[in-house]
Amino acid sequence: MPRIELRQVTKRFGDILAVDRVDLEVAAGEYLAILGPSGCGKTTLIKIIAGIWPPTSGQVLVDGRDVLPIALEDRELGYVFQNIVLFPHLTVKQNATYGPWVRGRPPQEMERVGREVLELVDLLNQAGFFPGELSGGAQQKAALARALANQADLLILDEPLSALDSRVRVELRYQLRRLVRELGLTAVHVTHDQEEALSVADRVVVMRAGRIVEDGTPRQLYEAPKEIFTSNFVGENNFLEGVVTRRREGLIQVALRGEQYLWVPDGGYAPEDPVVLAWRPEYLELGRDPTATNTLPGRVEGEIFLGSELRYVVRLATGDRIFVDLPLAHERFKVSEDAIVEFNPDNMLLYGRPYEGLGEALKLE
Repeated sequence: MPRIELRQVTKRFGDILAVDRVDLEVAAGEYLAILGPSGCGKTTLIKIIAGIWPPTSGQVLVDGRDVLPIALEDRELGYVFQNIVLFPHLTVKQNATYGPWVRGRPPQEMERVGREVLELVDLLNQAGFFPGELSGGAQQKAALARALANQADLLILDEPLSALDSRVRVELRYQLRRLVRELGLTAVHVTHDQEEALSVADRVVVMRAGRIVEDGTPRQLYEAPKEIFTSNFVGENNFLEGVVTRRREGLIQVALRGEQYLWVPDGGYAPEDPVVLAWRPEYLELGRDPTATNTLPGRVEGEIFLGSELRYVVRLATGDRIFVDLPLAHERFKVSEDAIVEFNPDNMLLYGRPYEGLGEALKLE
């Protein structure tokens, strides 16, 4: 199981700065997801790790050894691409054993390896099929089998599920997570899909504009993100801007637009500090009691069916539009009905107001 270390890695394409002085460590046996919007530099970063592109500057170390002078074909890794790349004239088994065949492995070894990797990805019964006879999910399984057949300890996954249907993606997430654990691999998985990253990885790195914004376990990044960009990109959030007006026994009163106020944990902020409050839609409650504490009045503007939940679009008295997700069994509200939104301070995220403005801080580009 290799350990990967990037030191001040930078990549430029002419005037475009794709990766900007990135420092990153991937522990041996870790499943790391690199998450970010399109154009953030995540694919460039793993292509540098794999040796497809050299960095403009910086170091790439594997187990403490500089691998930049080592050619791609000589690096011990398996690579699964975003676009499914299989030889159409070769069977599933022949595709899977292409790597060992190129390396001149004996036929009996190729037979053994082919059987093992196809069994791992549940394709043994389709070993004689050609790629055009397979579903998209089965084709990507075949591509994964080919990467595993190299018997490398490092697996690079470049948006491997983005071209697949949603149900197939869910199945392959489980397969990937299982294989990495069972085989004891180090895996680096790039995706723009937050649900995918949270479900497969031990640790998630969030990138924006060529730099790492934040990293942590999936649960840390969802429940307690340190950066306001992360709180919006990983999951969804409702944001309210305000100014601290008073402090009292570990609480601060925040003045919002429309002469509305909320009491929240102080987080180290003082009167006159501009702040941003954030709640995830599932942490809010919708009611009709105007005397309830820590609430804001609003009006229901819309309703969206999400399967197990109903999402209410609510326009607050502050002028902000927010989402509130409630279980189907919850009492129903009608569009245009007045309602009271309850803000539980225990589930709140609190940030200083970004100097560049909230909208700019949350932009994906």
